[in-house]
Amino acid sequence: MDKVVTFSDGSSLGLRATALTPRLYRHKMGRDLIVDLNNLKKSYEKVTKSQQEKEENPRRDEISLSVTDLTIFENVAFIMARQYDPTLPPTAEEWLDSMDRVFTVYELLPDILELWQLNQHTTSVPQKK
Repeated sequence: MDKVVTFSDGSSLGLRATALTPRLYRHKMGRDLIVDLNNLKKSYEKVTKSQQEKEENPRRDEISLSVTDLTIFENVAFIMARQYDPTLPPTAEEWLDSMDRVFTVYELLPDILELWQLNQHTTSVPQKK
């Protein structure tokens, strides 16, 4: 499944999520994509809830994503972007260094989570035995 994310400045980034995505992620990053995305989603939901509470009560402390969360986000974005466009640099570091713009986790992560969730949705109907 493909998705092209268009940013506020008009630039775009293509992403692809398929059955191969977890294997590529495991091979390149040495980690489990499903576990990492589930943890990242939980962290992101805590942060967005904290931001909403901060708007309601400015004295409240705001939560932010950890360095580990941000690294996972960058790695997942790289794997999905490289699946979409195999001509991208071969490592996440080279890819990030080659970008003309900086995107934030808050711009792109909702699209990554949505794409992954759509990819996980099954269209098959279980047969009765």
